[in-house]
Amino acid sequence: MTREILVQFVKFQAKASVREYVFTVKEASGDPREFTLAISNEAFNARRVRYQDGPDVCSAKLRQELAAYGNYPPDTHYLITDVDLEDYRTSHAPRSARQSFGKLREER
Repeated sequence: MTREILVQFVKFQAKASVREYVFTVKEASGDPREFTLAISNEAFNARRVRYQDGPDVCSAKLRQELAAYGNYPPDTHYLITDVDLEDYRTSHAPRSARQSFGKLREER
């Protein structure tokens, strides 16, 4: 992103086939812009995404688009794809557990 911006989650709306998430993007200069991102209900039903993660998934996608287009992406509506969901899942996966104390010595 080229300038400092504020991305704000405004609301969501449950529709017949998707959940839509609305965000505003504000810059110091200029009017706020509105973006709508949608996740299919099927993705929630199939447990590829949790309801509580919906806004964060959409925020990550929006920030990716803002970064790719210097804060002015060509579209204002996006559908979250399975690839987007997988990218989110892998970037938020718990790190593998590390051993705190190293290996224990084998007793004789």
